[in-house]
Amino acid sequence: MAGEVGVEAGVEVAPDLPSAMGVTFKRATLNNGLTVVGEVDPSAHTSAVGFFVKTGARDEASGVMGVSHFLEHMMFKGTPTRSSDDVNRAFDAMGARANAYTSTEMTAFYASVLPEFLPAATELLADMMRPALREEDFTTEKGVILEEIAMYKDEPVWVLYDALMEAYFAGSPLGHRVLGTSETVAGLRVEQMRAYFGSRYSSDNTTVALAGKVDFDATVTQIDKLCGGWQRTGVGGAGRSAGTTAGPELRLTDAKLSRGYRMMVCPGPSSTDERRYAAFVAAQVLGGADNSRFHWSLVETGLVEEAECSYEPMDGLGAFRVMLVGEPEALEGAWETAMRACRELAGSLTEHDVEVVRSKVATGVVVAGERPEGRMHRLGRQWLYHGAYTPMEDELARVNAVTVAGVRELLAAMPIAPGAVGTLLPG
Repeated sequence: MAGEVGVEAGVEVAPDLPSAMGVTFKRATLNNGLTVVGEVDPSAHTSAVGFFVKTGARDEASGVMGVSHFLEHMMFKGTPTRSSDDVNRAFDAMGARANAYTSTEMTAFYASVLPEFLPAATELLADMMRPALREEDFTTEKGVILEEIAMYKDEPVWVLYDALMEAYFAGSPLGHRVLGTSETVAGLRVEQMRAYFGSRYSSDNTTVALAGKVDFDATVTQIDKLCGGWQRTGVGGAGRSAGTTAGPELRLTDAKLSRGYRMMVCPGPSSTDERRYAAFVAAQVLGGADNSRFHWSLVETGLVEEAECSYEPMDGLGAFRVMLVGEPEALEGAWETAMRACRELAGSLTEHDVEVVRSKVATGVVVAGERPEGRMHRLGRQWLYHGAYTPMEDELARVNAVTVAGVRELLAAMPIAPGAVGTLLPG
């Protein structure tokens, strides 16, 4: 990345990086460590802004599992100067597409608006990022979260996934459920949430991402006024434990089911490992939705109803996941077929396989990046994981550089083979 330049009004500004795709990357850092990044496109018809916080389920203590997701809900319950109705009405008045999400590793709050509403959307999100956390709102929302957890207990795939990840990560916070459990959420106190918020939602653990038709300098000045008083905690520089993994076999039953489910998880490259591009290609060739090994050998033949392989890059590690859904009595035979496809993938891989998937991945990257909202999400996640900017054309070049030999080298080092395996069957 280019070197840093001078400091103005307490904001450290980096030089612009023009892109071949018509956008210009800009970055500024406030005195308190909050980073603002943007992909400015004067020809865009919308603007997008998002606050990305490097905190999620893996950053929680086991006793407060689910607090990150719960806190995401509480951000919409009002601030010291706004009620929850005020927040909702303000977004509606802008015609904003606004939402939030929590994952194992981050929490994000964002809005897409017409350019003239960007200052208002930025102000509203910044205000939401310092919520009131009133006890009466906390108590009401706890019931909503508990209902959400109860709903997920009726989703067999999520039941199996949560149980398998808990076993695979062997007691590490990486195995935490994003929603938490009924027990941890029911036992959570508002004082614990306030303490978690104070330590994790700090200036040096937050990135603001902008994209589209944006006056970057004016928006940075506005963000400095709104967020310049936020405190550092040093948590942003704290390393996350990669955890340890185990290879158990789980067998669960549920009398309400009529289908069988089997899932496995095994190690893959991390979010900063250059081999992640080869991992995406390998997972798609093996278990993508169309024209994959699993599709032709398992779904088209009627052995199972669903068969997929996915790859999830994370901070410090990654994982491949394989899942089958079908008639319980056919599950064992289908699993043998799936595992054979995994073992034979490296040897059967062709240049045509890789070329097709490269094109699909490249198309997905470009389609997501055609809208400012997609660029904003990509930029926010990228900065949290890498602390550096990769232009979209460079990302496409890395995708297109994946070769058969590169995928085979990855599979030799990290085979898609049973790590932890879980099965969920009718009781």
